[in-house]
Amino acid sequence: MAEKKETTAKKPAEKKAPAKASEKPYSTAGATERRIGAVICWLLAIACEIFAICLYSGKIEITFMNTIVALVALLVIDLILVIVGSMLWKKANHIDPASEKNKVKFFLWNNMGVIACIIAFLPFIIMILTDKENKDPKMKKIAGIAAAVALAIGVLLSIDWHPISEEAKTEQVKYQNEVYYTQFGKKYHLFEDCSHINTSDTKTSATVEEAINHGCNDVCKTCADRYEKENGKSYLDIKDAVEGATQ
Repeated sequence: MAEKKETTAKKPAEKKAPAKASEKPYSTAGATERRIGAVICWLLAIACEIFAICLYSGKIEITFMNTIVALVALLVIDLILVIVGSMLWKKANHIDPASEKNKVKFFLWNNMGVIACIIAFLPFIIMILTDKENKDPKMKKIAGIAAAVALAIGVLLSIDWHPISEEAKTEQVKYQNEVYYTQFGKKYHLFEDCSHINTSDTKTSATVEEAINHGCNDVCKTCADRYEKENGKSYLDIKDAVEGATQ
């Protein structure tokens, strides 16, 4: 009598959960914390401005310091807070950039530092320009000049001169996994022996994501040309993506 062979029914293969559409191919860790820190700095800067307005208008009086010196000190603290907030916000945008699909959000997201700076100084400047009752022209002149200079410096340092979009960063991260950058460089390099960095003491090997987070949003043209010659593939699609994000 033939022996029956035991058969084991195969379990259906477990289906892997599909990747969420919102998942990004790069880490966004630290972006939220930096944005919270930026908002806190900006709120403190606005608080300094409000205090300066009250001090200038006579609603608050101080006896331990000259009023003009106090106003200038408040404006300096205001400026420092604005700049620190803008640096944090720009860093967060490099870690977790906004999408270019929403043009309004992309513009606002990359100019929040400038907007915060204007809010932190412009009301004070308008108050001084429209003030016709203050009896101290010296205080008006010094405070007005200090506020205008602080506003100009704050705006210049708050602008993200090399913004990047979610699409551009995603494209770069997928395309190349090892690049090189220098401490103060604004471009990342595909080759360690590139003539622009081969003698640098601050050369760092990293992923494209890390280089972008450091502030290098464009690829070195020399490296791009060399890459195309050696591999027969153009690197210009990545370069164009970056340039499109910075315009």
